[in-house]
Amino acid sequence: MFQLLQGHLQPAAHRTRKSRLVTKDGRCNIEFGNIEYSNHFAYLLDFWTTFVEIRWRFVLLLFVASFTGSWFIFSLLWYWIAKSNGDLTGQNRTDGHVQCVDNVNGLTTAFLYSLETQTTIGYGGRALTGHCAGTVALIIIQSLIGVFINCFMCGVILAKISLPKKRAKTVTFSDTAVICLKKGSLCLLIRVANLRKTLLIGSQIYGKLLRTTTTADDETIILDQVDIDFTVDAGKDNLFFVCPLTLYHVINTSSPFYELSADSLPQQDFELVVFLDGMAESTSSACQVRTSYVPQEIKWGYSFLPIISRTKMGKYHVDFSNFSKSVRVTTPHCVHCFETDSDQRKHNNQEKGGIDNLGFQVIDIHDSVDVTKM
Repeated sequence: MFQLLQGHLQPAAHRTRKSRLVTKDGRCNIEFGNIEYSNHFAYLLDFWTTFVEIRWRFVLLLFVASFTGSWFIFSLLWYWIAKSNGDLTGQNRTDGHVQCVDNVNGLTTAFLYSLETQTTIGYGGRALTGHCAGTVALIIIQSLIGVFINCFMCGVILAKISLPKKRAKTVTFSDTAVICLKKGSLCLLIRVANLRKTLLIGSQIYGKLLRTTTTADDETIILDQVDIDFTVDAGKDNLFFVCPLTLYHVINTSSPFYELSADSLPQQDFELVVFLDGMAESTSSACQVRTSYVPQEIKWGYSFLPIISRTKMGKYHVDFSNFSKSVRVTTPHCVHCFETDSDQRKHNNQEKGGIDNLGFQVIDIHDSVDVTKM
């Protein structure tokens, strides 16, 4: 029974520790509560954004409902005109009776005429006779409303198809981050790749560290944000994003990771959110890609495997099977250890009064040679 209870308790603690604001695929894990009822009308005022952002299932439902609803509403109006004029089947018609709409003698035929009018099908079996002035006004109104519905629904569908976040689906980050030595400094490394051959113009990379902090006034700040600077060898702005890039953050005295070590990292409670902003080359639409890393997804003492090689044909080959794979490398236990070792090496070099040249060898000369004697 104790093992069963433990099995139920461990996943709950695991979920609490793994909770994050931004999911791995970039969605924000947040909900709003206690919103005033009047604020809900703001979504109706900004109806275009609301329709573009709702799910596809609701867009398709709106598409079907708008057309079928308008057809049925106008069919009721055509039915009312036919009934008022005495055109329906079963009504007493006098000799020489002229119908408002030919072959509209019931609700079914009225619905068919409404559909044929709004979709401009025009089979020829039902048509206006010109006897009733109200039918001319009604057909003009229905035609204008039908054009408006067509334009609106086409615009919504095209806008949803061309959303920039769909372009963001083809930009991926590594599943984990690593900490290792890079160019003589202890760095946090992350990989990002563009899965399309079209570039992201004006790409910029930055990060935010989210954590709960307590101020000097004992005020607890939830989701306190700290800027994290990321860069690559070519800089951090206007990246040439044609192949996977390795981002790195130098852990120094100004870094919020300065006090971390290999042992204390898994026990930390923070979330590192990484952003990549750019403009799609083909559509000129701005997009943002984001992901997050929790302490359990950051490996201390690991380095990413190389993924770019050159084929015999002279092309550059990217092996995405090793995109998120890493290997263990020699890494200092903490930043303070690395700085202490660096200071010790500098101190030893200063005491020697020079730098060892490994190109020279020390040998023993047993016999003295008089270099002045010929």
